[in-house]
Amino acid sequence: MIVCKFGGTSMADAAQFHQVKKVIEQDPRRQIIVVSAPGKRFPSDQKVTDLLIQSFYEQSPEASRRVIERFSAIQSQLGLPEELLTDVINELQKRVSSTDGELSERLDAVKAIGEEFSARFFAAFLQSQGVQAVFADPRDIGIVMTSPPERATLHEDSYARLKALNESSVIHIVPGFYGYTVNGKLRTFERGGSDITGSILAAAVGAELYENFTDVDFVYAANPNIIENPIQVEEITFREMRELSYAGFTVIHDEALMPVYRKQIPVAIKNTNNPLAPGTKIVGFRPLTERPVTGLTADQGFSILYVSKYLMNRELGFGRKLLQIIEEEGISYEHTPSGLDDISVIIRSHYLDARKEQRIVNRVLQELGAEVAYFRHGLSMIVLVGEGMQNSTGLAARATAAISATGANIEMINQGSSEVSLVFGVLEEDQVKIVRALYNAFFLPVKVKS
Repeated sequence: MIVCKFGGTSMADAAQFHQVKKVIEQDPRRQIIVVSAPGKRFPSDQKVTDLLIQSFYEQSPEASRRVIERFSAIQSQLGLPEELLTDVINELQKRVSSTDGELSERLDAVKAIGEEFSARFFAAFLQSQGVQAVFADPRDIGIVMTSPPERATLHEDSYARLKALNESSVIHIVPGFYGYTVNGKLRTFERGGSDITGSILAAAVGAELYENFTDVDFVYAANPNIIENPIQVEEITFREMRELSYAGFTVIHDEALMPVYRKQIPVAIKNTNNPLAPGTKIVGFRPLTERPVTGLTADQGFSILYVSKYLMNRELGFGRKLLQIIEEEGISYEHTPSGLDDISVIIRSHYLDARKEQRIVNRVLQELGAEVAYFRHGLSMIVLVGEGMQNSTGLAARATAAISATGANIEMINQGSSEVSLVFGVLEEDQVKIVRALYNAFFLPVKVKS
């Protein structure tokens, strides 16, 4: 059995529904299909999920109207029953105007409309074409989520129940992105959570392959919007892909790799509109090549909490106490590079506001007795990733030399103990030129003087 996930661009309109049907029919092993909400049809278009969020927060009739128009176009062009569109209209009105439950619960219910009706419409379309397919409600098949205040994840007990999907001969069309708590409340994963749903199902049924269909033929070694014709990556390990996804690659959600990694189920990243292209395979192990770096990515929106205290390294529990202060503000951290008398905590800026920052700084100064504590903003994290990096000497020197040649300053360097990644903190305005310099240093052939 193969589990397939089709992203928002794959489900964007009626023409894409036809294309997804063709892809499914090319391999009879494609029995579990996870779909996202309709995405962008063209660059300036809006994703249905974004429109749903807008309709909820702004109580915007215009945003709701555009959601209905998107589904109306799909319904009419595919000749689907009008009752499906009526259900969209009724559910959207009911969920947007609901006052029952916490704000987060009501928002989740609205956000899930895109995936739910994408799946309902696609199942109905396949049935109209004579395909044995059913809509698989996450509540019915057993996608059980943790309850707040816990982070939205799957209950481990769900895997045993989901395994029953193996016993059916029909194609299951599953909406991604959401499930239900034990109390019956709808709850969503983070954005991009349809990838997680697909991975969970692949692991539960013991699939031989998890195919993640998107709008690119391959994973590329760097962002094609920055680097012209970057190198195609044909094979990559779970560890490499996890590092790249976390640090800015948008091809697959970084959390989606854990369920299939545990079962060592390979993942294929493929293009819905060019399904015969080989794509990129994500595997447990791969042969190393002459190139130590597999990929290069960058992500903006980081801040640094810098803390300094004389003889910090001799003070028992200083780091733990510092991170506890961060935790008590509901903030997770990214990196903690340190020296003898100083430590930096890298945080995603969206967690912070002026009041939180002041509370943290005050507590660090007063409770920990730090001599200096302050925040800096506007940072990017640029990450080099590759299994071959741990066996390559002088790699950090090559990277820092390339960055130095741009005239930019390195604010922070961090290398994980696995030596699969090397992270540089730089100013956001220097990000693009540094990415280009690092790509030239590690991916372009060396010019030999004659």
